[in-house]
Amino acid sequence: MPGVEKASLSASPRPRFLRVPRIPSLQELHGVIRPILVILPAMGLILGFGVRIVGSGHWAGTIWAAATLPVLSALLIEIVATLRRGDVGLDIVAALSMTGALMFGEHLAAVVVALMYAGGQYLESFAERRANREMTALLARVPRTAIRQRDGRLEEVPLDAIAPEDRLLVRQGDVVPVDGLVVAGMAVLDQSALTGESVPVQKRVGEPVMSGVTNVGDAFDLSATHRAAESTYAGIVRLIEAAQASKAPMTRLADRFAMAFLALTVMLAGGAWLWSGDPIRALAVLVVATPCPLILAVPVAIVSGVSRAAKAGVLVKGGRALETLARVKALVIDKTGTLTHGRARIVEIRPRAGLSPEELLQLAASLDQASKHVIARALVLEAQAWGLDLQRPTAIEEIPGEGLEGNVDGRRVVVGGVRFVSQRVPNAGAVADGYYPVGSVVVAVAADGEPAGLLILADPLRSEAARVIDSLRRLGIARITLASGDRRDVAEAVTVGLHLDSVHAELTPDRKIAIVQDEKRHGPVMMIGDGVNDAPALAAADLGVAMGAKGAAASAEAADVVLLFDQLDKIPVAIRAARRSRHIAFQSVYVGISLSVVGMMAAGLGYLTPVQGALIQEAIDVAMILNALRALWGPEPS
Repeated sequence: MPGVEKASLSASPRPRFLRVPRIPSLQELHGVIRPILVILPAMGLILGFGVRIVGSGHWAGTIWAAATLPVLSALLIEIVATLRRGDVGLDIVAALSMTGALMFGEHLAAVVVALMYAGGQYLESFAERRANREMTALLARVPRTAIRQRDGRLEEVPLDAIAPEDRLLVRQGDVVPVDGLVVAGMAVLDQSALTGESVPVQKRVGEPVMSGVTNVGDAFDLSATHRAAESTYAGIVRLIEAAQASKAPMTRLADRFAMAFLALTVMLAGGAWLWSGDPIRALAVLVVATPCPLILAVPVAIVSGVSRAAKAGVLVKGGRALETLARVKALVIDKTGTLTHGRARIVEIRPRAGLSPEELLQLAASLDQASKHVIARALVLEAQAWGLDLQRPTAIEEIPGEGLEGNVDGRRVVVGGVRFVSQRVPNAGAVADGYYPVGSVVVAVAADGEPAGLLILADPLRSEAARVIDSLRRLGIARITLASGDRRDVAEAVTVGLHLDSVHAELTPDRKIAIVQDEKRHGPVMMIGDGVNDAPALAAADLGVAMGAKGAAASAEAADVVLLFDQLDKIPVAIRAARRSRHIAFQSVYVGISLSVVGMMAAGLGYLTPVQGALIQEAIDVAMILNALRALWGPEPS
């Protein structure tokens, strides 16, 4: 950019708290390996039958065995890893049946089991592929460089080069890179992402500014008080990382039956061998016992539920998130951008005699077209929404952060704060008397030297908020708590009439985490938020739900569920879809296990060979998968 020297970015490393080493995650590796493990046994199965057809049947067993080995090897590696963590899963039964089939020469049974197992694992990984993306959007929001003033020149430097007392230029639209003090100009800041305040704040010379807020006014000079790694935004990043690390992983639904089913399988297989003296009977029991109804039907039901939720505009990041969504008993919800819209809107217009509300808004918005101030932009958007014909302003004079004056359609108009307008129109202050909603912004308007009226802006409650709260109560959410970073009087005023159990305000990100942790004594906790300050609490909750359409990228990355449209009434819809999918998944588990036990007993008595057992198991699989698909085909959640 002109007048700015760009320092070499290679000369200094990225800030320590921003480094993301590009090592493939376990999730990414699974995303590559699992499709291959499905393809190999499928191709092996087809090729084995193919060589039989052409008269080379003696190769079929070798091909089926070779196709089974990669799946078995990957399974054994995974079993060792889970056992080291102290987990025992149903995967052990699949490993025993494949190993036994290979040892006793039942290669067809082995490859069928391998294909079903690999297919189930792939379906499960597909349902959770987006679960852990390591907050890439959060880190992308953090500025990598800053404009430093030194020796009368401007230079662009990496964040870790900034030291306390460095003088920085913060341009309009920039995210403030480090904590500091305003030393020149007036800072007009959007702090909603950090504090929940929906209305921009003004900071004068000598007042502190937090990193991570956005400059929505003119450029100002900032004197750094902290290094980047010690600033407010870096602290929030560390809170998110700590909350995610401390969040206990949820056991797969199918694995909850692992110990009992594994013990029953070993008992029946061992008993059949001892009673008959024939190891093939034990193998037949193991093949029938391969828990494909659990390995396949549960992921199918979960993926179906995720798909149904997505159709309703709710992105659920995997099966664990869907199951938790079905079990939530407590809700912690943010205010700004969640219960409210997150931006200032006109809630009342008070024109003087002789003017209509439309005429007053038209005058103010016409002049405000010349301003970049966020309140001015809000008035212009409101006027456009009303369908008003805005005039082009001329002869404009603006004091940044205070107001502006200019000509509109032959009239001299002044728009701004009450103090600003009163300085130019002496009797304008008289019209500012009266009641205003808590937390509102009052814009005074004067025309041709006379007061014209007032425009009152606030961040109102979403129209569906009360209805959604009541719906969640009917769905069994026993505790609903507001956790806001905004002022207490604003939070209490906005939530009047809502059926909330408690209201907490003026909260820092770590205090929001404490409230989430405290609510966990009532059951699984769902946290709904949209700002950067909500991201640590979203990560700490049993289930984090982010307002994805206009919310901060940090909250969307830290959350387990993202609302693709900023409509709270999507939450009850998603909960109903999740509960139906969970019910169908459990139904598939119980029926599938029952049928498998019947088949195991038949195999143990010698009525089924291993291959017949595999085919019987496939019939059970098909029935359970069709049942699980009801989660996709059922009635629309409402």
